[in-house]
Amino acid sequence: MAIPTSRFVYFAFVVCSLAVIVSNKSVSAQCQGDVQGLMEQCARYVQKSGPKIQPSGGCCGVVKNVDLPCVCNHITVEVESVISMEKAAFIAQACGKPLAHGSQCGSYIVP
Repeated sequence: MAIPTSRFVYFAFVVCSLAVIVSNKSVSAQCQGDVQGLMEQCARYVQKSGPKIQPSGGCCGVVKNVDLPCVCNHITVEVESVISMEKAAFIAQACGKPLAHGSQCGSYIVP
């Protein structure tokens, strides 16, 4: 099954953008859990393009063990330009670790 080139390039861009978060020492040092695993396992579910889809077990396993409010505090405008914060909140909810109503993740306010 061939992956369209534009979709692959976009996915690579999302992964690289999320890598900026992971490479930021303050995020890895300050936030508990596997922040890199979050990027690796969940990147495809937070892409701006496409529908909301249920996350994989691997993604949920990482979500359940990472300090999401801490990660949210480190979301930059650059990261928000390539990922859907609404989908990120959906993934947290779907994995059984919802973000608190009214809390902020990057510039996104959780309804």
